[in-house]
Amino acid sequence: MGVSLTRAAQWTTATSGAGKLEVTPMNESLLKEILCFVEQFSSQHPQEAEHVFEEPLQWSTTLVASDFKTVYDISDSDVQSNEKDSEGHPLLLLSPPTLYVRSFSQVSKLVHLADDKKLEEVRACLEENRDLMVKILGGSFASIMEKEDGHTDVLSLVAKVTEEDQGKDLEVKIKLFLLLRNMDNQLLIKCLKEISEQVRLDPTAVKNDVELLKRFCNEGENRVLKSVRYTSDYEFSNGCRSPPWRQLHGEMCYLMVEPCDTETLYITCSTTGVFLSGCIKQEGEESGYERTSDIYKDLLTLLMSRSPHFAEHINKQDFAVQELPSTQKIQHVESVDAEEQGQPQRSYRRQEKNVHEKARERHTPNKADSERKYEPSLRWKNLGLVSPCGKAEGKKLSNFSGEKSGEIQKKKLGPGAKSKMKADFSVSSLPGRLSSLNIKTPAGAMPVDAFSESSSESEEEEEQPERRSESNTDLPSEYWQIQKLVKYLKGGDQTATVLTLCAMMDFNLMQETCQLAIRDVGGLEVLINLLDTDEVKCKIGSLKILRKISHNVQIRRAIVDMGGLQSIVKILDSPVKNLKALAAETVANVAKFRRARRTVRQHGGIKKLVKLLDCVPDLANLTANQERDIEVARCGALALWSCSKSTKNKEAIRKAGGIPLLGHLLKSPHENMHIPVVGTLQECASEESYRIAIQAEGMIKDLVKNLSSDNDELQMHCASAIFKCAEDKQTRDLVRKYKGLQPLVSLLSKADNKQLLAAATGAIWKCSISMENVAKFQEYKALQTLVGLLTDQPEEVLVNVVGALGEFAQIPANKATIRKCGGIKSLVSLLTGTNQALLMNVTKAVGACATDMDNMAIIDQLDGVRLVWSLLKNPSPDVQSSAAWALCPCINNAKDAGEMVRSLVGGLELIVNLLKSTNNEVLASVCAAIAKIAKDKENLAVLTDHGVVPLLAKLTNTTDDMLRRHLAEAIGHCCMWGSNRASFGDAGAVAPLVRYLKSKDKAVHQNTAMALYQLSKDPNNCITMHGKGVVKPLIHIMGSDNEILQEAAAGCVRNIRLLAQANRKAQLFY
Repeated sequence: MGVSLTRAAQWTTATSGAGKLEVTPMNESLLKEILCFVEQFSSQHPQEAEHVFEEPLQWSTTLVASDFKTVYDISDSDVQSNEKDSEGHPLLLLSPPTLYVRSFSQVSKLVHLADDKKLEEVRACLEENRDLMVKILGGSFASIMEKEDGHTDVLSLVAKVTEEDQGKDLEVKIKLFLLLRNMDNQLLIKCLKEISEQVRLDPTAVKNDVELLKRFCNEGENRVLKSVRYTSDYEFSNGCRSPPWRQLHGEMCYLMVEPCDTETLYITCSTTGVFLSGCIKQEGEESGYERTSDIYKDLLTLLMSRSPHFAEHINKQDFAVQELPSTQKIQHVESVDAEEQGQPQRSYRRQEKNVHEKARERHTPNKADSERKYEPSLRWKNLGLVSPCGKAEGKKLSNFSGEKSGEIQKKKLGPGAKSKMKADFSVSSLPGRLSSLNIKTPAGAMPVDAFSESSSESEEEEEQPERRSESNTDLPSEYWQIQKLVKYLKGGDQTATVLTLCAMMDFNLMQETCQLAIRDVGGLEVLINLLDTDEVKCKIGSLKILRKISHNVQIRRAIVDMGGLQSIVKILDSPVKNLKALAAETVANVAKFRRARRTVRQHGGIKKLVKLLDCVPDLANLTANQERDIEVARCGALALWSCSKSTKNKEAIRKAGGIPLLGHLLKSPHENMHIPVVGTLQECASEESYRIAIQAEGMIKDLVKNLSSDNDELQMHCASAIFKCAEDKQTRDLVRKYKGLQPLVSLLSKADNKQLLAAATGAIWKCSISMENVAKFQEYKALQTLVGLLTDQPEEVLVNVVGALGEFAQIPANKATIRKCGGIKSLVSLLTGTNQALLMNVTKAVGACATDMDNMAIIDQLDGVRLVWSLLKNPSPDVQSSAAWALCPCINNAKDAGEMVRSLVGGLELIVNLLKSTNNEVLASVCAAIAKIAKDKENLAVLTDHGVVPLLAKLTNTTDDMLRRHLAEAIGHCCMWGSNRASFGDAGAVAPLVRYLKSKDKAVHQNTAMALYQLSKDPNNCITMHGKGVVKPLIHIMGSDNEILQEAAAGCVRNIRLLAQANRKAQLFY
């Protein structure tokens, strides 16, 4: 149900938040099929129905507790199933209005309970759980399975997944995946059948309809319409008049029709039919595109339904002669998503919005003279939507570059030339924007599964706007000279081609004007064609030019769109070393965005680039041939550096044996080799397999050595690599062993180089996790320097500096140093920021400093506690938990903690509400804070009023030892008020606490024993404890060396014994 929901279902184009399923016949049909599938699932597939989802499906439901039967555990408005998973979580949980479901068996039961709300619940579930496969099967499993095609048999799937070690219930998961995929295919087939029976419009049919309707806009008795006009007078080469970002939605043009009897109609003509839409009154208003009526098969039908005058008079016209052309029924070809072309659709629309601002005024009435000729802006021409030379000249140029030049190149340059020229210049100049035109290119003809890039990298780089004048007369002379050379390049023989390439290299090809001059006249296609010839000189000349002009964002996108990257990758196998080096360096420039990196991998480029690293010489004095080998390896490392920003490429480099070769090159005496090698290593060090390999290959020593280099860029990459690798204790010890801590501290003096400073502070932060390293840093006066960096620094530096201070503050003496250097004030001021990583580190540092009484006084004076408390409202669970942990020492060491907490309006209610979180780290930290707050009786009373007791009791079934420890402590302290002991017993908190004594964590034992001691002061709780067998483990704990634990256990046993004695006496005397 993944592909069918993405492709076949019809979603609203919401301007904010997630889209909703439209109320259309196709969607209703899909929902009914899915409902039928879910209802029968438990009876037809009982084993798979019991499989527990990796993540619960959750959605806002209209069901209430009264809709559920007695087989569920109902408590007030909350409902939970009796069946639970291995961790004790209920498989169904209703916490109004949110519903959580963890298995298909529960989903089946739910839809049977829903009665007439079935379809509504299925719709809500699908809308709020768009990634069903990931939630049901887990992200890694789903990604592995979705790579396999539809014809892969079960045994192959089992073998594939077993390699990846996907867990115990492997067979059930695979069966479940096959069932879901089969259902998905059935839904798609059903939708395709319905779509194939629908009438589809094309631009020609719409244009004919409009032209015919204009004939009825005359004056006099026969007048049917006042006017019919397009909102845009510019027509694209594909016949559409809508902006490119709307063509992605199948929209072709927009009309303003003035009937004689109603207000003006704003009509959108799309491939699915015609419908009414809004009128954009302000620039950038997307809501004007939304559909406001039903979809009609053609303009005539829509107008007849909306205008009685039109419907009445149109039949009186001589329509037999001027019959509207019947709507063409054309084969539906699904347009390729922008994301499948390597560019996320939202990114495309965002980029294009500012480019086509004027075109977006699509519903603004056109009051200009009808004789006026409209021309698109130069920016639209350069995007390839029209020829930059005008329509007539564009066609002429296109034919020349596509036919004549292709023939000449084949004849003059040998049989290896393959023409990649595009017959239509408007397509060839449109990088990454071919989806709406349904045109296959060499770069875009990949199978769909090839585009599933699971990468940690950021979105594709933004396209840089062209800063070029609208007037051609403002272009420099180089622009025209290069265009002449390109014409010679197209028509010349082999010798002329080589000479022309040499002449082009005399220009400054790093200048944007020269780069775009080559592209605008079609020179890029010719240069790419030359790569497929048998002439080495032509290839070298072409690559030298491509290497330079590919620094331009638009050029490198165009190279990929034209299939040039595949040709460059092929050259990496060439026996000519200069060719290999040039090709690798060009790949390094082009592979700056996701689609290019993917293309390199899919065409075997990673393996070829890794082979280039295998050069033997380590000598300082080299022969000319050895120097060429070194240069080839350097360029190969440079290309791998660009490619390594993709997760899949990192894995491909590792599998191709790249790590030992990179380690070997890192020991090279040639410094120009080090930067691309270390750059690749630091990029790949985000993966654990690489961090382990970097240790094993002994690269830490070389990274430390290069920290003392004179090259700032090399120092930055080495520090960044250490920053990522130092997550592991062994790496931190190795950095200290090889004396790398002092060079890191010395880099802090280069405060003007912010990138270097961020890398150095990051490495210091991670290294300071080991207290042995902190001691060394103290010797080098690093702490004072770090405190000085708390002001006037970018956030990426501050995150690392504050993180390091949080680790330094674990040593008591350093807390005083931070205070004396003025660090407390700077840390508190950072609590008002918005960067989540920075807030996590700041709260940790403030919490560590607050354990010192003098520091706490300053924090309280600066209103730091209120700022930390306010971070509990932050939407990030990590920030919430970090803030709650920081509050614990603040409350513990404040002068008048009780009064301080009470002064925070709404603070206690806020922290109690966090007990409803689903994040264990948040719950544990909040329980720890509540334990501190509850030491004050007045605050405990307020907590009780806010319902802390039932919320704490609800958490007792957890199996997380950290949460158990702090939960038991919070329960123990909350027992000190009123009837809370009895309330905990009534809420069912006592029996789960007894199970805590089986934990292997001694801290859990201590807090649990203290909680049980307090609870045992209530007779009913004693009976429950005794029934659950608490006495035996308590007697065992009484033998502990921990006096607090001994006393708590003994006190609990004593209370149970006293109750038993009282009961016996009562039986004897009464």
